[in-house]
Formats: sequence, C-alpha cells, structure tokens
Amino acid sequence: MPANEKLKDTISHLPHKPGIYKFFDDKGIIYVGKAVDIRKRVSSYFNRSAQHNKKTLKLVSQIKDIQFTIVDTEADAFLLENNLIKQYQPKYNILLKDGKTYPYICIVNERFPRVISTRNKINDGSRYFGPYPSVTTMNIVLDLIRTLYPLRTCTYNLSPENISAGKFKVCLEYHIGNCKGPCEAFIDETEYNYYISQIRNILSGNLTIAKNYFKEHMATAAAEFQFELAHQYKQKLDMLEDFQLKSTVVSNTLTNIDVFSITSNEQCAFLNYLKVMNGSIILTQSLEVQKKLDEADEDILASVIVQLRQEFESTSREVISNIEITLPLDNVTVTYPQIGDKKKLLNLSLKNAMYLRKEREGRLEKNRELSDQREVRVLETMKKDLRLTELPRHIECFDNSNFQGDNPVASMVCFKNGRPSKKDYRHFNIKTVVGPNDFESMYEIVTRRYRRLLDENQPLPQLIIIDGGKGQLSFAVKALKDLDIWGKVAIVGIAKRLEEIFYPGDSLPLYIDKKSESLRLIQRIRDEAHRFAITFHRSKRDAGTLKTELTDIKGIGPVISDQLLNKYRSVKKLRELSLAELTAEIGKSKAAILFNYLHPDSQL
Repeated sequence: MPANEKLKDTISHLPHKPGIYKFFDDKGIIYVGKAVDIRKRVSSYFNRSAQHNKKTLKLVSQIKDIQFTIVDTEADAFLLENNLIKQYQPKYNILLKDGKTYPYICIVNERFPRVISTRNKINDGSRYFGPYPSVTTMNIVLDLIRTLYPLRTCTYNLSPENISAGKFKVCLEYHIGNCKGPCEAFIDETEYNYYISQIRNILSGNLTIAKNYFKEHMATAAAEFQFELAHQYKQKLDMLEDFQLKSTVVSNTLTNIDVFSITSNEQCAFLNYLKVMNGSIILTQSLEVQKKLDEADEDILASVIVQLRQEFESTSREVISNIEITLPLDNVTVTYPQIGDKKKLLNLSLKNAMYLRKEREGRLEKNRELSDQREVRVLETMKKDLRLTELPRHIECFDNSNFQGDNPVASMVCFKNGRPSKKDYRHFNIKTVVGPNDFESMYEIVTRRYRRLLDENQPLPQLIIIDGGKGQLSFAVKALKDLDIWGKVAIVGIAKRLEEIFYPGDSLPLYIDKKSESLRLIQRIRDEAHRFAITFHRSKRDAGTLKTELTDIKGIGPVISDQLLNKYRSVKKLRELSLAELTAEIGKSKAAILFNYLHPDSQL
C-alpha cells in the first residue's frame, strides 16, 4: 500500500462499482482509467508493485490524489474514459492527438442546395458527409459530383419571390454548362432536388440509383436518336463505374462494417481502420500510437476503436478485428472472421497496418545507422586529433567538486560509442584526503576506479579524460603507474579556460579546432562529468545541512536525524508533514518536539 495516509484512506473508501478513476499529481490529471470494480482496479496499482513495469511504477510514485465517477455499466465507463482522455490529454494515457479537423462534404440546407466542402459542422439542418481522412480524398468525390450534376455555386437567396422579381441573372457557370440556372427559373425545384437525392446516395456509398438513372436516360436518348446526349450520359456512367472501382468494391453482400487491425512492438502500436458502406471501402486510416505504460494490444485497439468511430461518425453495427477485444458498446458486435469476404477485408486492413509498421521501423533503423555512422566519424576524428592508436569507443572522464573544502566528492562519467552510458556513471566520496586537495583527490578516485576494474577483470577504456590542468593530470598518471596500467590506456587533461588539451609529460598544450566535432564531444563529456559531480555535491551538502539542523534540536538525536534524512531529504518536506504523519515516523513525544520547532507559530 502507498505510504501516504491520505491515499490509503481514499482507496479504502472507493466503491466496488463500475466507473472511471483519475490519478492526480501536484499539477493536475496524469491518468484516467476505467474499471468494472473501481476499488479493486485502483488497489492493484499499489498492491502488485512487483508485477509492474518501470513506467507504471513511475506513474504510481507521482500519484497525490485519486478521484472517481460511478456509472451504470461498463459501456458507460468506456465512453466516459474516452471523453475525459480527449478533454484532459493525461501524459500517461495513449492519445490520438494529431490536431486535425477533418473535412466534410456538406449539402447546404437551403432552396436549390449547394454542395460544398467544410471543416466546421454547424447544427443548421444541413446534411454532412464524412469526415474524410484527407482533403485529396474529399476533392475526388466532390469533383465527381460537380461533373455529374450541374449544381449552382452562387450564394444568392433563391426564394420564389426573388426569382419571380428577376433579381438575379445567370452567370458564366450557366453559359459553360456547369449550372442549370435556377436563379432565373431555368430548372424547376423538383428536378434539382432529384439531383440532390442522387448525390446523397452517392455520398452514402450507394451508387446503384445514380447508375440506373444514367443508364435509363442514355437508352432513352439513343432511342430518340439523340446520340450526342446519349454519349454524355454514357461518359457520366463510366465516371461512376470508374469511381466505384477506385473505391474498392468488396462484396455486394456486405453492408456497413468497421474493420480494425493492430500490430505492435515494444514502443508503438500500428493500426488500420477500413470503413465499409454498401459493399465498398469508402475510408481508410492508418495510424501509430506511442505506448505509455506498456499497454496490451487489446486495450489500445478498444480505445482507438471508440475514438475513430466517434471521429468518423460510424454507425456500423459490426466491427471486425484481428485480435479478441472487449468492446462494451450498445448494439455493436465484434467478429473475428476466418474465411470468406470478411477475412479478405481483415487481411487487407492488417496488410496496411503491417506496411505502416515496416515503414516506421525501417525509418528508425535508417536513422540509427546514420547516427552510428556519424558517431564513428566523430570518433575517427578524435583519434586523429588526439593522436590515439585505437578508436576511443569507451571514454571515461573524472571531475572533482567541493565548496570551500567542504564535502569533497568526485564523479566519473562513461561514454560508449559516443553516447552516454549512464549505468556506468559513478560517484565517489573522498575518503583518504583531508582538506581541499584536488590533486590527491584525483589520485584517489582514479586509483579506486581502475583497481576495481582490474580486480573484476572488466575492460579498461581506450581514453581517460581528466577535467583539470597539468597538476590533476600528473596525479592521475601517477595512479595509472602505481596500478601498472600506464601506457595501456590513453589519458589527457582538458583545461576549462581555453579548452587546452594536455598530454602527460608535454609542457605545451594541444589546441583543437573550435569547430571540430571531436572537441565538441570532449566538451560534452567534460560538461556531463561536471554536472554529475555538482549534483552529487549539492545533495551531500543539503543533506549535511539538514542533519546539522535536526541534531541542533534538543531531543532529536543522530539516529532520528538519519532516519528523517534518508526519507525526506529536506526541511521543506518535513514541514509539509502533519503531526499524525510525524508521529507515525518517530513517535509521539519526538514528533511534538519536531513539529513545534518546524511550526513555531502553532505551538502544541
């Protein structure tokens, strides 16, 4: 269970009911989850810590408060979770946050309706179709409609009164055949609206009515020897059939289906969505989702299905998937086809998801190769600049840190193949040197580091960098000689002021071109060693200050000081504790003494 008593109490009062839970840190919501049993699910984060990965453990360590909302069913919890994730975008939830506003085709609610493109849905009675995954896809459909049907593009108010009064004149669109001239009553409203009804069918994925219309008119025109008109209808029929082929006709027996597939690696999941209407694929979308807490594929897919169905306004009653998922949506069934047309659809979707994965992983691999090539190039340059006999794939750098002789410490950072190897970083407390003596301190830490590597039969670095001038370098060389590894490892020193590189026994420094990649890497390594040493020194100094302040309190001895120091690190954090929390840590009497010291204005 968590150490924080407030969280313990909150969890103990959570309900055994379905709903959602929200985790908060000091700044706001960091995670939203759903559960059939809220208390059991939330408790599992704290009771099963040994089973959690690093990301989940980090999430748990940041939780400062928990809130929940009870709902009637698991389906309600699923939808509420999805909406809250969209609203708050917590950093530990997977997000579909591409920021896009998808385009629609709109049949405007007006007399002699226009057909336009828009990104804004307004509740004004207009009919919207889409959204489309890209403007290009939408424009293909829109161009087809405008080619097949002569619709107006003007924004005139074509009321019966305005037309009767002759307020408008036909424009160029009428003269080039793109409009029938409703502004001057050259086409009646019934015929125009029949065009609109066919457009609605086409946009809904049903091309049969429009195709039959052009077939009948083509036959009638041919029978009346109007061959030019018949040819025009034939061209429009061919356009429709060509469009249907490009829309990927799946099967005349399939109606409205959503097809989802997923494949993943350790870092990402790759998904594909096919929207099928009236036997044709009218929309396809592939996407990549970054994993935040090592989520299972079924959890990611279920979440994405809800988001994409909302985004693309799907009302399909059937969802096809390549993995088993629980989708608590009303009147929606999930199927896992093994044969037939649905299996072909699923294979097509999975093929698209796999292609996206292959493309992204290939790009990452290429970037890795380019990065490796760059690092080898930099190391080759360093070998040349420093006159080394072998490529410095393993570099270690030492730095000392103290403040007016107080708390002397040192650090060693390790770079392998030009990259930080943080698991090999080391801190050193200076043990054998009294007072501020950087030279002797350098001798001590170099000796300790490489004696241990020799004792453990670990490989030595190809290059040692000493952050300091000739004095510190000479003492590091003395340590290598005493260990009998002098000459087996290259060693140089770098002075801070002019970025001078010193070699053992050479009175004149080496100046590397300031634009050289090898100098930039040396500076980066030196700065990292300095940062690492300073951080360690500050923590030691702060800890020492806290310990001194606590031991100065009458009644608080070194044992209690060490106990509080190890856990809370600062007086500020101790002041945030209540009397009850202090009592739980060090007992009632000592807690009262410490509380009165930390809060002099509220004496007990």
